[in-house]
Amino acid sequence: MKVGITCYPTYGGSGIVATELGLELAARGHEIHFITYSNPIRLDPGIPRIHYHEVEVSDYPLFQYPPYCLALASRMADVAQSYSLDLLHVHYAIPHSISALLAQQMLSARRLPFITTLHGTDITLVGSDRSYFSITKFSIEQSNGVTSISEFIRQRTAEVFGVKNDVRVIPNFVNHEIYRPDTEKSGARQWSPSGDKLLIHLSNFRAVKRVFDCIHILRRVRKSAPAHLLMVGDGPDRGPAEALARELGVHEHVTFLGKQNHVERLIPLAHVLLMPSELEAFGLAALEAMACGVPPIGTNAGGVPELITHGVDGFIEAVGDMDGQSARAIELLTDDRLHQTMAAAARGTAVNRFSTERIIPQYERYYEEVCGIRSATTR
Repeated sequence: MKVGITCYPTYGGSGIVATELGLELAARGHEIHFITYSNPIRLDPGIPRIHYHEVEVSDYPLFQYPPYCLALASRMADVAQSYSLDLLHVHYAIPHSISALLAQQMLSARRLPFITTLHGTDITLVGSDRSYFSITKFSIEQSNGVTSISEFIRQRTAEVFGVKNDVRVIPNFVNHEIYRPDTEKSGARQWSPSGDKLLIHLSNFRAVKRVFDCIHILRRVRKSAPAHLLMVGDGPDRGPAEALARELGVHEHVTFLGKQNHVERLIPLAHVLLMPSELEAFGLAALEAMACGVPPIGTNAGGVPELITHGVDGFIEAVGDMDGQSARAIELLTDDRLHQTMAAAARGTAVNRFSTERIIPQYERYYEEVCGIRSATTR
């Protein structure tokens, strides 16, 4: 199939999932066209069957705010017409699904269905804002297909917007050939020459991620076990987090790495992933860590319990319970047998429940369903 994908080409989870989906679909023989304002992260040039179309927004002086939604719709229509796309798949409802609807109407002479994937904050934060509520609800209802990355988001969409659409839950996925364990962890000494075991946190450093908790947890952990913390990502709370590390006297045991395109090289070096978020629609960082045999410590918020089985392939504690999360980290750092058992279970969960081999075909079948194409298995 020929599929147009639109996402925010940033370091947020929705952009990462959309990019990885496009790569996996291209590897399975589909022709993928990314339509965004900049090249998506993790999308290296020259990949077979991957095309990138930049959305250029006019800076005409009359426009106080550049009309990105209209420019995107126009580009979607142009690409769909020029390359005979079968459908558009937009990630994050606002404004992508509205742009897709406009593009669909511009090409009324031919059928161009579009699918909207709901990733989390487009429902829990942006969409529930009074300024965007009505248009978010409308865009979901007008979509030819709707998916969500977790049962939590499916239920929240129904509760908040009251839409009658059938929302298909297709969870996030991981390529377990790329994200794989490194039992030797020999590269860890690059970040901790003294041999301290590594904790790792990955996020966009916004308030909902509670990055300050990670610094407090490190301080508590170091009272019982030597540890070094890798903070991967960037955002509004990075500066304050660095200041907090200095204030608590643990700055020499924290490395802020900023945004990283190849986290699959970093995660396997760690022993534990910290994910103390206020809310996670799914917990993609935890899944990537699990595939690398790195047990996650998450919180009982949002879709996390759909991913982590407490005490089996990771731990789940209450939001803000830094004592509880610290105690779990100490257990994993000091009990090699526990860590080995839980690391194997985490890897097993990633491979058996969330591998690309299991999830990508669900998207393919849904594409066929929305486009009215019979799959090969039903012929």
